[in-house]
Amino acid sequence: MKAWGIFLLLLCLQAITYAVIGESQTCPAENVGKCDDSDWEGEFFPGINKIKYEGPSSKNPLSFKWYNAEEEILGKKMKDWFRFSVAFWHTFRGTGADPFGAPTKYWPWEDGTNSLKMAKRRMRANFEFINKLGVDWWCFHDRDIAPDGETLEEANANLDEVVALAKELQMQSKKKVLWGTAQLFMHPRYMHGAATRYAIRPVHDFLILIGFMSHKINWFYSSELGVYAYAAAQVKKALEVTHYLEGENYVFWGGREGYQSLLNTDMERELNHLARFFEAAVAYKKKIGFNGTLLIEPKPQEPTKHQYDWDAATTANFLRKYGLIGEFKLNIECNHATLSGHSCHHELETARINGLLGNIDANTGDPQVGWDTDQFLVDIQEATMIMLSVIRNGGIAPGGFNFDAKLRRESTDVEDLFIAHIIGMDTMARGLRNAATLIEDGTLAELVRKRYQSFDTEIGAQIEAGKADFDFLEKKAKEWGEPKVASAKQELAEMILQSAL
Repeated sequence: MKAWGIFLLLLCLQAITYAVIGESQTCPAENVGKCDDSDWEGEFFPGINKIKYEGPSSKNPLSFKWYNAEEEILGKKMKDWFRFSVAFWHTFRGTGADPFGAPTKYWPWEDGTNSLKMAKRRMRANFEFINKLGVDWWCFHDRDIAPDGETLEEANANLDEVVALAKELQMQSKKKVLWGTAQLFMHPRYMHGAATRYAIRPVHDFLILIGFMSHKINWFYSSELGVYAYAAAQVKKALEVTHYLEGENYVFWGGREGYQSLLNTDMERELNHLARFFEAAVAYKKKIGFNGTLLIEPKPQEPTKHQYDWDAATTANFLRKYGLIGEFKLNIECNHATLSGHSCHHELETARINGLLGNIDANTGDPQVGWDTDQFLVDIQEATMIMLSVIRNGGIAPGGFNFDAKLRRESTDVEDLFIAHIIGMDTMARGLRNAATLIEDGTLAELVRKRYQSFDTEIGAQIEAGKADFDFLEKKAKEWGEPKVASAKQELAEMILQSAL
């Protein structure tokens, strides 16, 4: 009850803040009396022009220092290596709230509601933002761009109305959807998972008990099949919408698909349920003629203690087990890689060598904070390692780099949205330039080649072809005697890397 008291207090503080502060910021001075309309009058980002490349010597925070979209590197334009995308949820729905504090961000166009009118206004803000940023792509969750409804039909109708506007704005601006997805983790119905299991009635009864709800709602009493079916219907609609917007990918992130304890979990059955769900998604994708790539985004835990798509290797194993390896690729998030105990480079290489690298969430976490902080990636060395994998992969189209990253809680100016994306894009651009330097120089590649050069011999080739059995290898071991083990040259490899940064 103490926790609920704190939660209700935060809600009250948020409402008061909207009333006292948010309302006065709802409309710029020149738009007084006009903001009751669905369409925003004037610019959402007045005073901010289209962001241009000004080079490394520029002191202008609203300019690119390293990202030059049309510049060719290794035979491909910089913009085509990246295919940068703005994430609608963090950019336009991020409030700065965290587990210990109320929202801190109140953008001028917000009116404190999640109405259809407000959803359309946010969508217009989204397109002005990506136009001024010079990005060609955006990505979204269904429930972030349009309000939910009391029924599935109402939610779908809301989504259709906002998507119609998004389609119109896309045609006007020539922007595209990198990927869409269904939000299957926030609503209470999904507290135990969407495509795996469900048991939510105790929550309903508790809300009745404390007076938060005054009457019973039927979906709280649905069976496990009810939530599974609802999730399927929501994904069906999200696939249709992504297809309608000509999206090139569709992402599954199973934040609630996992377990808190194996004592009350049939893990095998849940994994089977998840596989059947993915099979149905593949079938529906083909039925509607959606040619986009289906992506799974691995994450080890948070919010679930143990999620079934823990990392790239676990997810690849799942896909092979259920015969889905040819139907999906992976959306690798760098912050998720950290939480799983890996580097982003490791996860990208694991995906790449399995033929599964499809998209990248360009973000990072704070090494001193234990949760998924979703910060903009600003580590140039990490960006260089990431781009080495992307170059080896020949690029990641039809995927790209989306900024699943948010402003820090303390960054509250509208221009901070631009600055954060600029530094994220510049960091990745520096990574690309550095990786190209390393590849063109060839010193690092030669170091790696020499480390394995004994396998370039006739006998090494036999081993790698699977034609050297243990009897043969024992004979060679006796013939050669104790092997001489060469240095791995780790420090030299790091020196070569540093020379390119």
